[in-house]
Amino acid sequence: MELKQLEAFVQVAELGSFTRAAITLDTNQPALSRLVRQLEVELRHTLLERNGRGVTPTPAGQRMLAHAKGILQQVQRASQDLDGLHGAPGGHFGIGITPSFAKVATHELVKSFRTTFPGATISVAQGLSTYLIEWLMMGRIDVAVMYDTFDTPLIDKRTIFTEELFLIGPDTGDAGGDVPVAPLAPLTAVPLREIARYPLVIPGRMHAIRRMVESAAAEQGVRLRIELEVDAVTSILDLVTEGIGYAVLSLNATTSDALKRRFQVMRITEPTLFSRLAIATSSKHTLSQLAIQAIAMLEAKILPLYGNAV
Repeated sequence: MELKQLEAFVQVAELGSFTRAAITLDTNQPALSRLVRQLEVELRHTLLERNGRGVTPTPAGQRMLAHAKGILQQVQRASQDLDGLHGAPGGHFGIGITPSFAKVATHELVKSFRTTFPGATISVAQGLSTYLIEWLMMGRIDVAVMYDTFDTPLIDKRTIFTEELFLIGPDTGDAGGDVPVAPLAPLTAVPLREIARYPLVIPGRMHAIRRMVESAAAEQGVRLRIELEVDAVTSILDLVTEGIGYAVLSLNATTSDALKRRFQVMRITEPTLFSRLAIATSSKHTLSQLAIQAIAMLEAKILPLYGNAV
C-alpha cells in the first residue's frame, strides 16, 4: 500500500468523480484509475462503485476512507512536526469536542489558537464521545474534550471537570405569574433504585450520559423507563417542560437554558451520579509539538471558561 494510492482514493471518493479528482491532483484519469484499482486489489475489496453520475464508496470504501484520511493526516503532521524544529510550530491541529463544551468554548478556542500559533491551522470537530474516540483512534483528530464513561484501550484520558447529575422535572407553577412555584413532589432527592418510577427523556445509547446512567441503574438491578430518546439538550428540556418526561442532566443544562425556564431539580442519591469531562489522546499516535503546545494553551486559557460556566 502506497501513500499515492491512498491519496488518489480519498480524492476520488470525496469528489465523487475520477475526472474532478484528476484535475485536483494534476494528473490524468487513467493513472488515477490504476492507483485506485491497485489499492482495491491489495485490499481484496471493491472500494468504489462506478455509475453514470460518477462514483460512490461501497460499504468497504466508506470504512477505508476514514482510515485513509487518518493515515494521510498523520503523515502530514509528522512532516510538519519536523519542520517545527526550525522555528515556531506550524502545521495543523485537530480537536474534537462535545456539544456542551462547543457551546461555551469554540469561539475563544479558535481565537486563542490563531493568536498563539499564527503559522498553524486548526479544525474543530463536534460529536458525541463515542465518535470522538473513534476519530482519535483513526488519527483524524489530535485531542478530544469528551465525557469519560468507561476505560477505552489505547485512549489516555485525564478528568478535568466533574459535574453532578440531577433528575430534572417539569415546573408545575404558573409560568406567567409571580407566585412562588410549588414543587412537583415533596422530594428533594430520589434514590437511584426508585428512578424507574419516572419516565425519562434521555439521549440514545451512543451518548455518554445515557451509558453512565444505564450502567449505574443496572448495578442496582433497575431498568430505566425510557419514554423518548433525544440527543439534543435543548430538545430534551422542551419535552420536559411539556410534561413528557424527566431528564438526567447537570445543573449547567438548566442554568444555561436560553429561554430561562424553571424546572424542578431533584438530587439522585444512593449513589450520586457524576459526569466527568476529560481530555483524551490516542496512545497509538505521537503528538506533534504543535499539538502538545495547543493542549497546554487549551488547559490554561479555554478550560477555565467551561469551569466558570459550570
